[in-house]
Amino acid sequence: MSSKATDLQSETQRAQTSPQGVLYVVSAPSGGGKGTLIRRVLAVVPDLSYSVSYTTRAPRNGEVDGREYFFVNRQRFEEMIGEGAFLEWANVHGNLYGTAKSQVIAETKAGVDLVLEVDVQGAESVRKLGLDSVSIFILPPSLETLRQRLIARGADSPEELAVRLSNAPVEVEQYEAFDYVIFNDEIDRASAQLASIISAERARRARQEVLVREVIDKFKPS
Repeated sequence: MSSKATDLQSETQRAQTSPQGVLYVVSAPSGGGKGTLIRRVLAVVPDLSYSVSYTTRAPRNGEVDGREYFFVNRQRFEEMIGEGAFLEWANVHGNLYGTAKSQVIAETKAGVDLVLEVDVQGAESVRKLGLDSVSIFILPPSLETLRQRLIARGADSPEELAVRLSNAPVEVEQYEAFDYVIFNDEIDRASAQLASIISAERARRARQEVLVREVIDKFKPS
């Protein structure tokens, strides 16, 4: 593990006296519906935050700087790379995307669970850091369904659409590297399943060790 990764791990590693937040890393092919599912889950799952990534792509219709993404030019993004500002970053379909290290460290240290919406490259980068994270892959039911979703989104030129569709078969093969796979064939079921995964992971014994010990201590005779 690189010294940079080791330093970050030591900063965000779970402390025995102060439980830290968990990273929920959600990935899918472009147009796979991960953003829609995440928005639904954020609306119903308490104490869950969203990591706003940086990107060099132009805002789509209705997107707001600082809400969906922080939109920056390539020069500024490359400066941030040089400054070590990113937990992970990747070139996706010709645009740069990156997760701000500062937000991840601050929120997880404060005990906040954080959703990272990243491509498969970003998910791989996070896994290599050895942080307390849960990876979830959103799988659309077919390439044709993915095509129709991308067309309905209306955000891509014919050339961009072709690139996204040509990359999708390679991206879906990465599902084996993830902890969970959700079939996004029906949005209500898929979003409920994503929320259930987060609830189940929060109930893991190792993540509740501090609270469990506090409760068990109350059973000891005075």
